[in-house]
Amino acid sequence: MSMTSRERLAAALSHHQPDRIPVDFNGTAVTGMHVKCVIGLRDHYGLEKRLVKVHEPYQMLGWIDDDLQTALGIDVEGVYGPNTMFGYRNENWQPWRMDDGTEVLMSGNFKTTKDANGDTLVYPGGDRSAPPSGRLPKNGFFFDTIIRQDPIDDDKLDPADNLQEFGPIDAATLDHFEKEGRRAGATGRGIMGSFGGTALGDIALVPAPQLKHPKGIRDVEEWYISTLTRRPYVHAVFEGQTEIALKNLEKIHARVGDEVQAAFICGTDFGTQRSTFCSVADFRELFMPYYRRINDWIHRHTAWKSFKHSCGAVYTLIPSFMESGFDILNPVQVSAEGMDARRLKREFGRDLVFWGGGVDTQKTLAFGTPEAVRAEVLERCEIFGRDGGFVFNTVHNIQANVPIANIIAMFTALTEFGGKS
Repeated sequence: MSMTSRERLAAALSHHQPDRIPVDFNGTAVTGMHVKCVIGLRDHYGLEKRLVKVHEPYQMLGWIDDDLQTALGIDVEGVYGPNTMFGYRNENWQPWRMDDGTEVLMSGNFKTTKDANGDTLVYPGGDRSAPPSGRLPKNGFFFDTIIRQDPIDDDKLDPADNLQEFGPIDAATLDHFEKEGRRAGATGRGIMGSFGGTALGDIALVPAPQLKHPKGIRDVEEWYISTLTRRPYVHAVFEGQTEIALKNLEKIHARVGDEVQAAFICGTDFGTQRSTFCSVADFRELFMPYYRRINDWIHRHTAWKSFKHSCGAVYTLIPSFMESGFDILNPVQVSAEGMDARRLKREFGRDLVFWGGGVDTQKTLAFGTPEAVRAEVLERCEIFGRDGGFVFNTVHNIQANVPIANIIAMFTALTEFGGKS
């Protein structure tokens, strides 16, 4: 019997076999596509000519409108906050041209300048009087964060400085989430909520590109060092952030309810290509108590499933992720050391949902042939798709200039596999 997209996602999240594997390419900031790919797909399918919105400028992700979602068979709709990584609101869309001539839509609050090298500088909150917080290299495809670290005086360090960006959620943001929840629900797709405030020590967020004048420890290298040398300080930051997050989640859930099926809780990366950033013992001592409090609250008070993103070779940390209360692992980087797909499914597949891992984005999708893409997608679907517990996505976002033929081969293989199941 054919399922709706919402039913399909619910079955997969409950480790039941859906009628076909649910597909996500618009649900989160780590499961999307570069705007150039979205443009190419719209052209391939002969859809209405229109400029594509860049809803996540940090990675230059393109919003996939309903017509393209339908053409691709996408099952998940994302509920995002009102502001971008650079602290400005997504509204009043205006045309903007990339260095290669590609024209897209950006928020009217997206304010930039060019430096002497031809790089594009973006400003926090759209305020050009503040120091720029992001840089798009000339002819580049996504922004890099500009580190704005004041000199550190350990005698004056205050954990409250690293809590500048966290605080009680305001009425306008709650209204936004409620409205977006209704919009997403009307699509009939499954719903993923990205409410913010719960990722502890996420290196993309530590520099606070949304703040005009960030205080505290804002240099990425210094933050990593601080997890060892200033551990009481980091604990105090995580404690404060968790307290704020729990109060905000209560208010958010009161407005969006259980129409939302999964919540993006953590985007903190713990893995490299070959190992982890920290030991299992360090994760359990520094991170796990706070994640467990957040996830315990979610499981006691909502029907949401908890989504954990971490790139890299995190096999040794997966049991601790699960003990921390995470239900979902993304992006499932099966190309990293120790992350064999069969091993992951065999050892963790009864309890953990794999959201991603469908095809390698570093090599196969970007540089392989359509035939190689098809073969890898079919193999991964066969492994991960058995008995539910799998939402198809690539290993992280699809990057710029990936051959459209390879993306089409991926979706064609998904259709082919669905016809066999």
